[in-house]
Amino acid sequence: MKPLLLLSRGDGDADFLYACRFPVERSLYLRFDPADDLLVVPPMEVDRARREGRARRIVDRLQVGWVDREDELDAWSELAARLLAERGARQVRVSPLLPVAAYEALRAAGLEPEIDRRLFREERRRKSPEEGEAIHAAQEAAEAACVEIVGQLAAADPRRDGVLWLEDSPLTSERLMARALATLTEIGYSAAEMIVAGSPECALPHFRGAGAIRADAPVIIDIFPQGRTTHYHGDLTRTVVVGTPSDAVRRMHEACVEALERAVADIRPGASCRAVHRGVCEVLVGRGFGTTTEGFAGRADGPRMTHSTGHGVGLEVHEEPRLRDFEDVLRAGDVVTVEPGLYQPGLGGVRVEDTGMVTASGFRNFTRLTRSLAPADYL
Repeated sequence: MKPLLLLSRGDGDADFLYACRFPVERSLYLRFDPADDLLVVPPMEVDRARREGRARRIVDRLQVGWVDREDELDAWSELAARLLAERGARQVRVSPLLPVAAYEALRAAGLEPEIDRRLFREERRRKSPEEGEAIHAAQEAAEAACVEIVGQLAAADPRRDGVLWLEDSPLTSERLMARALATLTEIGYSAAEMIVAGSPECALPHFRGAGAIRADAPVIIDIFPQGRTTHYHGDLTRTVVVGTPSDAVRRMHEACVEALERAVADIRPGASCRAVHRGVCEVLVGRGFGTTTEGFAGRADGPRMTHSTGHGVGLEVHEEPRLRDFEDVLRAGDVVTVEPGLYQPGLGGVRVEDTGMVTASGFRNFTRLTRSLAPADYL
């Protein structure tokens, strides 16, 4: 097999993390065979790499002929080409995400880089028991952060204009996200982004949230933390209403919960991702709503689901497999989300999401938190 070359694209580079378990801004990794790999790092990272990284050889770049260049990527590419040439390698596998400039530099050095379009796809998709437990722990962290947010919402009071106030100021998405982030940080997790979106803006599924939260309207809370030491994610979404939800929002929420339960019941090894997704669409359409999936359009003038049913979770928050209208088959070891949602411009949105692992006996749900609309049920 051709040697593998990875150039880190930052400490969130999932393929680099999977290969050598070392999050770093700039380094290179070479694998000649499973028992012969090399991690090359800057001087300041050597001790940390030897403590955290997984490679047979871990060396300071100065030991292997590093030459500074104005463009640091050129310097790393040149070093990689030299190390490969020393081993007599003229061909090398690279990631589909390798920067174009590095690809061109390798070719200019006389190498033949081959883009491995399925690099680690199967390996990363099928989670080991240890990886599953890391994701389970991240899901528990997401639940803790969600409860913190809901507790703040439950303690707030509506003013005459419908805006929620806590203590002496409006309760905003920004305040709630800050509390959630503090909760996560205290227990060893990070969250570069999350969603705490009030209405009517939460009709946009990936609107992050901004400004004051309103009473009697849905608030979507979507938290996908990453372990600082394990690097694995969780993914959790809940929708709550402070005050009295409208009949329309209540019906949307009931439909999403029923659709989630349908998917959970359908998930097992050998199940079609398309069938699981269409089962969710069938429930939503049967409840009088719409989707953007062909054959399950339902009503076009009301709330609709505009996204897939779910996705894999691991070193990235979105990875294989995808629960969508596409032929793929679930396997034991897959970790997936199930997240039906309905959205109506001008009204807002509702989404409920659990995460769990596909096992021989079905879906092992990592999520324990209530799916209720009522904040009091979380406390």
